[in-house]
Amino acid sequence: MSERILLDPTNEQSLAIRERVARLGALSGRKVGLLDISKARGDVFLDRLQERVEAAGADVLRFKKPTFTKPAPVDLRHEIATSCDAVIEALAD
Repeated sequence: MSERILLDPTNEQSLAIRERVARLGALSGRKVGLLDISKARGDVFLDRLQERVEAAGADVLRFKKPTFTKPAPVDLRHEIATSCDAVIEALAD
Protein backbone atom coordinates (compact mmCIF):
# COMPACT_ATOMS: atom_id res chain seq x y z
CA MET A 1 0.00 0.00 0.00
CA SER A 2 1.35 3.45 -0.89
CA GLU A 3 2.08 6.12 1.70
CA ARG A 4 -0.76 8.61 2.24
CA ILE A 5 -0.12 12.30 2.73
CA LEU A 6 -2.61 14.65 4.38
CA LEU A 7 -2.64 18.14 2.89
CA ASP A 8 -3.92 21.06 4.97
CA PRO A 9 -5.84 23.45 2.67
CA THR A 10 -5.58 26.32 5.18
CA ASN A 11 -1.80 26.54 4.85
CA GLU A 12 -1.44 27.34 8.54
CA GLN A 13 2.17 26.98 9.56
CA SER A 14 1.36 26.68 13.25
CA LEU A 15 -1.75 25.72 15.17
CA ALA A 16 -3.75 28.72 16.38
CA ILE A 17 -4.81 28.16 19.97
CA ARG A 18 -7.73 30.33 21.05
CA GLU A 19 -9.69 30.39 24.28
CA ARG A 20 -13.34 29.53 23.92
CA VAL A 21 -15.81 32.27 24.62
CA ALA A 22 -18.27 31.43 27.37
CA ARG A 23 -21.70 30.33 26.15
CA LEU A 24 -24.65 32.62 26.68
CA GLY A 25 -26.79 31.54 29.61
CA ALA A 26 -29.98 32.40 27.72
CA LEU A 27 -31.01 34.13 24.50
CA SER A 28 -33.62 36.37 26.09
CA GLY A 29 -32.68 40.03 25.65
CA ARG A 30 -29.63 39.22 23.51
CA LYS A 31 -28.80 40.23 19.96
CA VAL A 32 -28.16 37.21 17.75
CA GLY A 33 -26.70 37.64 14.28
CA LEU A 34 -27.67 35.23 11.52
CA LEU A 35 -25.07 35.09 8.76
CA ASP A 36 -26.15 33.87 5.33
CA ILE A 37 -23.05 32.75 3.42
CA SER A 38 -24.87 33.12 0.07
CA LYS A 39 -25.35 29.44 -0.71
CA ALA A 40 -28.60 28.17 -2.14
CA ARG A 41 -31.45 27.92 0.36
CA GLY A 42 -29.40 29.18 3.28
CA ASP A 43 -31.92 32.00 3.65
CA VAL A 44 -34.74 29.45 3.98
CA PHE A 45 -32.91 27.76 6.84
CA LEU A 46 -32.21 31.11 8.50
CA ASP A 47 -35.87 32.18 8.19
CA ARG A 48 -36.88 29.15 10.27
CA LEU A 49 -34.02 29.64 12.68
CA GLN A 50 -34.99 33.29 13.13
CA GLU A 51 -38.47 32.23 14.25
CA ARG A 52 -36.98 29.94 16.91
CA VAL A 53 -34.43 32.45 18.14
CA GLU A 54 -37.02 35.24 18.39
CA ALA A 55 -39.37 32.87 20.24
CA ALA A 56 -36.57 32.46 22.79
CA GLY A 57 -36.65 36.23 23.36
CA ALA A 58 -33.66 37.39 21.30
CA ASP A 59 -33.46 40.20 18.79
CA VAL A 60 -32.23 38.94 15.42
CA LEU A 61 -29.94 40.83 13.06
CA ARG A 62 -29.46 39.39 9.55
CA PHE A 63 -26.22 39.56 7.59
CA LYS A 64 -25.17 38.17 4.21
CA LYS A 65 -21.77 37.54 2.67
CA PRO A 66 -21.36 38.75 -0.91
CA THR A 67 -20.21 35.27 -1.99
CA PHE A 68 -19.65 31.90 -0.36
CA THR A 69 -16.33 31.46 -2.16
CA LYS A 70 -14.42 33.96 -0.02
CA PRO A 71 -14.23 34.89 3.66
CA ALA A 72 -16.59 37.61 4.85
CA PRO A 73 -15.22 41.11 4.25
CA VAL A 74 -13.49 42.75 7.21
CA ASP A 75 -16.14 45.46 7.55
CA LEU A 76 -18.92 42.84 7.71
CA ARG A 77 -17.04 40.82 10.33
CA HIS A 78 -16.50 44.00 12.35
CA GLU A 79 -20.18 44.93 12.14
CA ILE A 80 -21.21 41.48 13.35
CA ALA A 81 -18.64 41.45 16.16
CA THR A 82 -19.65 44.87 17.47
CA SER A 83 -23.42 44.51 17.20
CA CYS A 84 -24.14 40.91 18.25
CA ASP A 85 -23.87 38.85 21.43
CA ALA A 86 -23.80 35.65 19.35
CA VAL A 87 -23.80 34.67 15.69
CA ILE A 88 -25.05 31.65 13.76
CA GLU A 89 -23.67 30.94 10.30
CA ALA A 90 -25.89 29.06 7.85
CA LEU A 91 -24.65 26.22 5.68
CA ALA A 92 -27.46 24.70 3.65
CA ASP A 93 -25.77 22.19 1.36
